[in-house]
Amino acid sequence: MKETATLWWDDALPGIRFIDQTLLPTKYTIVRCTSVDRLITAIKRLEVRGAPALGVAGGYGVALAANSCTEESFTTFTRKVQKESGSIRESRPTAVNLSWGVDRVLARVLAATDAASAQKAALDEAKAIAAEDTCCCHAIGEYGAALLSDHCTVLTHCNAGALACSSWGTALGVIRSAVTAGKNVKVIACETRPLLQGARLTAWELARDGIDVTVITDSTAAHIMRTGTIDAVIIGADRITGDAVFNKIGTYMHAVCARHHGIPFYVAAPLSTFDATRTEREVTIEERGRGELAVMGNRILIPDGVPVKNYAFDATPMDLVSAIITERGIVRPPLDIGTLLSRTASNNEP
Repeated sequence: MKETATLWWDDALPGIRFIDQTLLPTKYTIVRCTSVDRLITAIKRLEVRGAPALGVAGGYGVALAANSCTEESFTTFTRKVQKESGSIRESRPTAVNLSWGVDRVLARVLAATDAASAQKAALDEAKAIAAEDTCCCHAIGEYGAALLSDHCTVLTHCNAGALACSSWGTALGVIRSAVTAGKNVKVIACETRPLLQGARLTAWELARDGIDVTVITDSTAAHIMRTGTIDAVIIGADRITGDAVFNKIGTYMHAVCARHHGIPFYVAAPLSTFDATRTEREVTIEERGRGELAVMGNRILIPDGVPVKNYAFDATPMDLVSAIITERGIVRPPLDIGTLLSRTASNNEP
């Protein structure tokens, strides 16, 4: 199965290259990004999206800020890099990986003693984040594949595949690993309104890999769960607190329906998505623009003057989650995230 990178550093630019996900599935375009402002635009427009991919983008963004800075004074250099890092961090509020990637690389910049060493350290750390993410996704895939039977149908929501990571994917990484291991896995992909990341991105990825995938409207999910068609639900996550999983809007609905019908509800996410510092009430749920709901192409779908609520994410209570698949193994609620993270950091065990 071919493994395709979503975003990477190009030394020849120098800068970042990434797949513009807003153009898929009809057009495959690689964007050249040589400024922090362009990267922030890409993040806000969802050209780059998905929690792990945002962590990689955040890291590369700090490296880009450092390697683009020409300030002679190291004090001025670090101030400028810190300012641009803050702008990257604030470009999307809900996914924790973005700030995690920014802060990890920025720490290397601030620990340096001169601009040249800071630039090298930033780029080395950003590349390490990308490489680690790919390894994490493969580990998540292997652990998660063990949860699936040899013949099964899996429901997924939004896109938690290679496009949402550096490569391979989290939820789709589980499916890819299961198929690679010889299991017969069929996928039901929810379209994921309003931007159709399931229909446009998940279906594109899986069809390209020759994996059986069918797209449904989001509101069809409960119906096919009731018919006994679905054996498991697997989704990704943008942030995991001790009491909730934050993921694309509509995830909570699937979790409730899965519980009612006795279907396991799995979350696939790296430990970098876990947030030990906040509870559900302390996390800002991003709200996006009216146009995403009101306009499709040249057609107006909602009368002028009628307001909308366009939440990008929702929170699924932890008691609806059967298990979380991480790169260190499978964990089950209830979770003490602080203890979990400290234990994995010290002995590499879940």
